[in-house]
Amino acid sequence: MLHGLTAFILVVGSALILSTEAEAQYKQGPGGSVGMSFVAADAIGEFGLAVDHGFGLDLNAGIPMAADGHLRLRLDGGFMIYGIESFYYCDYGCRVGSELTTTNSILYGGVGPEIVFARGDIQPYVHATAGMSWFVASSAVDHHAGYGSSLDTTNYSDHVFGWKFGGGLRVRAGNALFINLGVVRHDNGLVSYLTEGDIVDNPDGSVTMYPKLSEAELLSFQLGVTLGLF
Repeated sequence: MLHGLTAFILVVGSALILSTEAEAQYKQGPGGSVGMSFVAADAIGEFGLAVDHGFGLDLNAGIPMAADGHLRLRLDGGFMIYGIESFYYCDYGCRVGSELTTTNSILYGGVGPEIVFARGDIQPYVHATAGMSWFVASSAVDHHAGYGSSLDTTNYSDHVFGWKFGGGLRVRAGNALFINLGVVRHDNGLVSYLTEGDIVDNPDGSVTMYPKLSEAELLSFQLGVTLGLF
C-alpha cells in the first residue's frame, strides 16, 4: 500500500511539472467541472480488522472560486458497498423460492476546497471535504417467481461526521472531457456498523444484531470521467 502511494505521489509530481509547462501554451478562463468515478476501497485501521474491501460510485462537482479557475468549491457524494450476504429459503411449501440479500454500505456527502495546480491537458489537483457519512445495513427479498424484489428494509444505521482528503490527475481525452485518476482517504469518527454475519435469525423468528463500534477509515482509488465547464 505504501509503495503504491509513493509511486502515485511521484507520478503527480512529474505531471505537475509537465502540466505547468503545458499551461503556458494553453490558457482559458475560469472553469468548473462535474465528474463521476467508480471507486474501489480498502478498509484500514480498526475498520480494516472487520472489513476487507468495498466498491461504489462517486459524484462530484467543482465550482470556480477564483478568476483563474485554480481554486474551486468541491461538492461530492457517493456510496460504497463493503459487504453482501445472501441465502435462499422457501415460501408456500418450497413451491416458491426466495433470496434474502443483506447489503452493508456507506453513503457520504461533503463540501470543501479543491486546488487545481494547472489547467492544461494534464491537471493535477488536491482536495479536502467535510460532511456526513451514513452506515446502513439493509435487506431485500428477491422472489424467484418472477415478480421482482420486495420488502426492502433498513435493519440498522448510524451516521457520523467525516473528513476526506485526496488528490489525483485529470488527463484530457477530448475538448472538455478528462479521464480522472484519484486517491482519497476517508476519515470517519467513532461509528456503529454491521458486517457480514452480524445479523442472526433465531429459531423463534426473532433477529439478533451484533454491531461493531470503531473508527471507520478507508483508502479509496477512483477511475472515472470529468467534464470541464468553461
